[in-house]
Amino acid sequence: MAAEAPIGAVAPPTGWGTWLAGQLTNVAPLITLVFLVAVFCALSPSFATVDNLANVLRQVSITAIIATGLTFVILTAEIDLSVAAIANVAGITVAFFTLQESYVNIANLPLPGFLAVVLALLTAFALGSVTAFGVTVIGIPSFIMTLAMLQIGAGICAMLVRGQIAYAVPPIIKTLGSGTIGPFPAVVVVAGLFLLVGHLVLTYTRFGRYVYMVGGNREAAEYAGVNVKLVIAAVMVISAVCSGIAGMLGVAYFGSAQQNQFDDYLLDSISAVVVGGTSLFGGRGGIGNTILGLFVLGVLNNGLDHIDIDSFLKILIRGLILLLALVINVYAQKLRQRV
Repeated sequence: MAAEAPIGAVAPPTGWGTWLAGQLTNVAPLITLVFLVAVFCALSPSFATVDNLANVLRQVSITAIIATGLTFVILTAEIDLSVAAIANVAGITVAFFTLQESYVNIANLPLPGFLAVVLALLTAFALGSVTAFGVTVIGIPSFIMTLAMLQIGAGICAMLVRGQIAYAVPPIIKTLGSGTIGPFPAVVVVAGLFLLVGHLVLTYTRFGRYVYMVGGNREAAEYAGVNVKLVIAAVMVISAVCSGIAGMLGVAYFGSAQQNQFDDYLLDSISAVVVGGTSLFGGRGGIGNTILGLFVLGVLNNGLDHIDIDSFLKILIRGLILLLALVINVYAQKLRQRV
């Protein structure tokens, strides 16, 4: 005789409930995207054009590069709040050390473009390594550690900038950030390549499987012989390097380097990953979800610019969309635990 469920217990979902538990975080952002496109097409004829689609792609490109690295981090059930600060540091570094007359250069030694790029990348790598050391060796929670690195990055930017604005960037960065590759904006192509490589790594490599294992069940991954600390350290460095590259391209895209230039990208990049359906609890999601989240945010931001609406209300709407995504994320996790 089968045992009866305790009074008040919630029965695990079956049939459609099981399907919903597994697909809720994928279906919800897709429905949201279709709904937003339909609404903005109806409200603004200028929204549904090829030129505007190109604008959306350009607008989300820098966020896409940052979000690629952040996807690795969130899949391991960690968080990185320093991505925008590292993007700022790398962008300012490459711009100020490329100046012909480096009136704010600490070393007073302007560098050739290639060396300035290498220096910026090494700076991003070093900051990511410090984060990785703090999280995996010292044992500081990633939320606190990356919050501290956010402040450290802001301090480095303030020391380099000292109230100035730099405009010069190496030719290769200028081409990739503001030029074109054939008929396509170069920054869109670069963002697409980052997303593609990130997807291939997570889907088809041993390291990608380890990332999902660590996020899905850390203890089980350790028992299986996975070096959990090394995987977490690696994703922290990957996130920092992606942010550094995004910062350099962003300087060329915006035409200048200045303090706090990328601060808004912290919320945007986290939103892209979470709104797309990657679980904050780790182990579920991926680059495909991040791409979906990027389109949701891109369409939302671009569409709001096409209609007559209070600019302050736009911020509120974006916040509500993120809150809804978080609710769905948590609810989906609870449904999966009941299966």
